[in-house]
Amino acid sequence: MEKVTIKIMCLALVLALTGCSGTNEKDIQKVPDKSAQALFADARASLDNGLYQKAIQILSAIDSRFPYGPISHQVQLDLIYAYYKSGNAAQGLALTDRFLRLNPSHTNIDYVYYMRALINVATQENLFQNLAGIDRSDRDPTAARDAFKDLKIVLEKYPNSKYAADARQRMIAIKSRLAKYELSVARYYLKREAYVSSANRGKYIVEYFSPSPETEEALEIMIVCYEKLGLTDLQINAKQVLAANYPNNPLVAQ
Repeated sequence: MEKVTIKIMCLALVLALTGCSGTNEKDIQKVPDKSAQALFADARASLDNGLYQKAIQILSAIDSRFPYGPISHQVQLDLIYAYYKSGNAAQGLALTDRFLRLNPSHTNIDYVYYMRALINVATQENLFQNLAGIDRSDRDPTAARDAFKDLKIVLEKYPNSKYAADARQRMIAIKSRLAKYELSVARYYLKREAYVSSANRGKYIVEYFSPSPETEEALEIMIVCYEKLGLTDLQINAKQVLAANYPNNPLVAQ
């Protein structure tokens, strides 16, 4: 009971810190009337000190007052980062989408794709479930898929990007997340005797997420489903793949 109470208290604190992530016209009006460069220096100082809400307020003021200034693009890039750090996914995604649409050939376009991926990854990290230690691999993977696509763009279009190495590592983690999701769906269908759907999910894992820790169970599910459906040839093929990759699996000897 004590642990649950502590988790709830921590959750309340985090929500208090990140709940109000946006900015409005009144907030912008509160920003002092300074030059774009002076305000930008203030915003950078706020970012360096982890004061992301203050940085958002100042950067938004610069973006509003000096939309076509020489630092306008850098202001937007910093604003994307501030939205990400403050947990404001909606504003962050909206700004990255706008930047990509209006500046497709910008020098730092790899950074924008990378940040959009990070924002989407962050939306997958459900705070309630993480604090409670709950595994929810069955959550909607749409954001993870979107992140995977953007990270793939960074790797393929900008292989020399300084974000490429991290993008590759994050793709591996997302691949595992998506494989777990597909496996949870395959189990769901198997439990409800929807053998065709279950087998297809298992096949999808084998085709698109191999090698991965989920591949072995996916093959097991395919073998069981093909047996139930009387699809002997497919069952034999799946068992051969299982034997070649997991020779100690109990189903191999059967």
